[in-house]
Amino acid sequence: MANVILILGGARSGKSAYAEQRAAHYAQVHCLVTAWAGDAEMQARIARHQADRPAHWVTVETGRELAAAITEQAATQRCLLVDCLTLWLCRCLHDDDGVPCPDTSLARHKEELAQALRHAEGTVILIANELGLGIVPLGEVNRRFVDEAGWLNQAMARLADEVWLVTAGLPMRLK
Repeated sequence: MANVILILGGARSGKSAYAEQRAAHYAQVHCLVTAWAGDAEMQARIARHQADRPAHWVTVETGRELAAAITEQAATQRCLLVDCLTLWLCRCLHDDDGVPCPDTSLARHKEELAQALRHAEGTVILIANELGLGIVPLGEVNRRFVDEAGWLNQAMARLADEVWLVTAGLPMRLK
């Protein structure tokens, strides 16, 4: 199994910067990105993340097929940087038209991800948002998203060799 590192944090907590610092120790880094540029602001965020990464890092856009990308890209001396699980979850919860996907589809994607991580080689650094520190959101869709994100983070933490929480740019080791 790969060395799996989970890095959690809130928005603008420094989690991506910390993950990139960890990944920089590897000669080969493949960034598996799950975001999509749905508007100008998101395009700017994606461009900023790309500009912050070394030019020799390979970027692979995964969409919902994160598990397949991990299986295809993992290698003994390689680091996979997954940015981020929370956006991947958004994609798994809704189809391309914003229609909610059935629970069975999400369960399948999560199981495929867990299996890919169990069988991967090298190092996999997972970045995810920690959403559970706020209030319970209004609205069924928002509550489901927060619940699913929390359950996904718990499942990944169980699989991970290391778990870190980044707050105000400061990494704290949890596991």
